[in-house]
Amino acid sequence: MTDRATEAVPLRRSVAASAMGNATEWFDYGVYAATATYLTDAFFPGDLGTLGTMLGFAVSFVLRPLGGMVWGPLGDRLGRKAVLATTILLMAAATGAIGLLPTHAQVGWFAPVLLVALRVVQGFSTGGEYGGAATYLAETCTDKRRGFFGSFLEFGTLGGFVGGSAVVLACQLVLGSDAMHDWGWRVPFLLAVPLGLIGWYLRSHLDESPVFTEVAEQSHPKGGLRELVTTYRREVLTLAGLVVALNVVNYTLLTYQPTYLQHTIGMGESATTAMMLIGQLVMMAVLPFFGRLSDSVGRRPMWLFSLVGLAVFALPMYWLMGQGTGWAIAGFIVLGLLYVPQLSTISSTFPAIFPTHVRYAGFALGYNVSTAVFGGTAPLVNEAAIEATGWSLFPAAYMVGASLIGLLAWTYLRETAGTSLRGTEVPDADSGELPIVATAATAT
Repeated sequence: MTDRATEAVPLRRSVAASAMGNATEWFDYGVYAATATYLTDAFFPGDLGTLGTMLGFAVSFVLRPLGGMVWGPLGDRLGRKAVLATTILLMAAATGAIGLLPTHAQVGWFAPVLLVALRVVQGFSTGGEYGGAATYLAETCTDKRRGFFGSFLEFGTLGGFVGGSAVVLACQLVLGSDAMHDWGWRVPFLLAVPLGLIGWYLRSHLDESPVFTEVAEQSHPKGGLRELVTTYRREVLTLAGLVVALNVVNYTLLTYQPTYLQHTIGMGESATTAMMLIGQLVMMAVLPFFGRLSDSVGRRPMWLFSLVGLAVFALPMYWLMGQGTGWAIAGFIVLGLLYVPQLSTISSTFPAIFPTHVRYAGFALGYNVSTAVFGGTAPLVNEAAIEATGWSLFPAAYMVGASLIGLLAWTYLRETAGTSLRGTEVPDADSGELPIVATAATAT
């Protein structure tokens, strides 16, 4: 075996472990979205209805910022590996427990309270999961191929969504509608437990990030939240603005869409799940291509293309979705392909915004605060706005507004394609200087 092949083995293992953990995390969100109508019947009968289910989804994001504040600094101080192994266990346990909950018919309003409590646990663990996985992967990949290898983290994201949708579709076809409403909705949630154990095993056997190890072994500036918000405010706000666009589109297009198609357009349960599955598979197929492309053309052009494309085409494609099942699939795929240039470059763009000693905390804080306010609430906002106004194209308008915010943040985004993430200086490909590791003389 050549030296290059030998070096590639741990890299592939790191990519697989990061993607597997991410898939487990987003498997829950995919299942929750695909089973929304069943959860409504089980936990929120009566006046609350779908709004209650969307509230149950949104509340899981309440503790994501707190999770980021806890897990992020821990990851910068103790290392990426230990935090990642812990968060995936918490996530899998909470998801599996949802499948064991009593229903509203059995214990009354105690049932939705338990559901909300488990969603909060999920949110707290996710606050450290995603930022940590992206940070670890970005620091492990080679600089010139960070976009390509980093795209597999999002491959895991969509894999979780696809896995969740596919399991729900299989249960629908095998068990039928009556059994799904009665007890079949529990099966997909229970499957998260073995997935989480596999992810934990993979992550617990990883080596620590070499970039983190290098900085940890030398004198370097202090990290922590105070250093982050006082010295790196531009970086935090830039990331937060990009995440507004990223996650409003994400949670509208990938999470709220089944509810939208069934309740607003009147598409059947199985047809909706199948459409989501087809669209997500197409997105997965092109993710590595866009990741590799970002290594050649840069991250900024990819984000600009995506943000402008979504701002222009969101309204026409949502109108198209209302014209029938075939048109709905076409509209979803077009918007999905416009979204992929963002999705494929998250783990190569966001960690590179920060220097090593605040990278985990910076990603976790900026990402999770923005996601909690705009991303996790997107299904709830969309549903409430449609019910209040009757305007079925509101989700598209919401995506347009979020994309415009993203464009504003994009103007402050530094290009980092091919730039080293080592050291304690902010990476910037246009500076002409490589980041350096602080020595005892330069440390503060």
